[in-house]
Amino acid sequence: MPSVVVVGAQWGDEGKGKATDQLGDRVDLCVRYSGGNNAGHTLVVNGEKFILHLLPSGILNPDTTTIIGNGVVVDLDVFESELELLGSRGVDVPHPLISANAHIITEYHKVLDKVTERFLGKRRIGTTGRGVGPAYSDKVNRMGIRIQDIFDEKILRQKIEASLEQKNQLLVKVYNRRAIEPDEIVDALLAHAERIRPYVIDSGRYINDALDEGKVVLFEGAQAHHLDVDHGTYPYVTSSNPIAAGACTGAGVGPTRLDRAIGIAKAYTTRVGEGPFPTELFDEDGEKLREIGGEFGATTGRPRRCGWFDALLVEQACKINGFTDVFLTKLDILSGWEKIPVCVAYDVDGVRHQAMPMTQTEFHHATPVYEYLDGWTEDISGCRSFDELPETCQAYVKRLEELIGCRISGIGVGPGREQSIVIHDLV
Repeated sequence: MPSVVVVGAQWGDEGKGKATDQLGDRVDLCVRYSGGNNAGHTLVVNGEKFILHLLPSGILNPDTTTIIGNGVVVDLDVFESELELLGSRGVDVPHPLISANAHIITEYHKVLDKVTERFLGKRRIGTTGRGVGPAYSDKVNRMGIRIQDIFDEKILRQKIEASLEQKNQLLVKVYNRRAIEPDEIVDALLAHAERIRPYVIDSGRYINDALDEGKVVLFEGAQAHHLDVDHGTYPYVTSSNPIAAGACTGAGVGPTRLDRAIGIAKAYTTRVGEGPFPTELFDEDGEKLREIGGEFGATTGRPRRCGWFDALLVEQACKINGFTDVFLTKLDILSGWEKIPVCVAYDVDGVRHQAMPMTQTEFHHATPVYEYLDGWTEDISGCRSFDELPETCQAYVKRLEELIGCRISGIGVGPGREQSIVIHDLV
């Protein structure tokens, strides 16, 4: 398979980094196509933990070239700091390459992100305050700063002055903050120019040339399907398109060039930030999932909201993304429950829904209808084949497969790179 796209099937934090890293041993290019450093992925290699926020997860595979595509918004301070961090830990990083068309997160984007959230109060979205949303807003409003702009000081200054002329009015008159001087931003961005110049490429042409040469390309987005700005639980979503189709616009490839789409789903459900969450738990089970699963944000450290597996949520993602396979992560966390609930329908004001409701209002009022599956007590972290799993654990996986309408081709049974079960090869 020359090209594979990997997408989170829930609300993010499903373990895309682990699955992508595992695939990365066999791919030539790993391309990040959406989002910014508002999401993190944790990779464990040879017992050593790496937490990355911007760099593609394939960065730890020395034979894989990693690319930050045009659909990503880039905080250059984070880019350089992550490269320095990996270098200090002995990881050789001659890449990633960066698209000249990728947009830059500036200091004023981060300021606006934070003050806007505070201003919204109870109506806040729950952003990470990293400036991602404001950077995408500027992109759509044609006021954005691109990577290529920092190589032309005249153009860079013109764009920043035009952007701040509007934003300073908002900061001073609405949010009672000081105005930001254009020189502050210009100087900060120019300081990166020569250091990042060797990494900057025409990414669309580079990726398509690689596909023409028969190279294997892996596309990864940040966040997940239900945080997609078009298809997620709007307005509690991110500002880009992490769905599989987003790889086309975010990396610069045509839809006919994507051969396989892999959805990553946890064996239960988590969410960070605000928004509806039908299977969310507020009891000891929820706390147990959080503690055993280490459910704290890699970017913010915030405790994640935890709940049981929602089959309707994942089935919707399978349908919209056209997943060919699902990789189920963190199955080991469920060891020890006598019965494991799985959401198989919603009750909305007395009406049973077998699929996700169409409207935000209906989904907000959805109450989960559970099917209770037999649990298992065995430690499965050492299992390396499906047959080694306890029978009730196998039954749990098979039932999820039936409910989501897509084959489960791989299972994660621990945080390590080697702690996986392959049922069907993903590449």
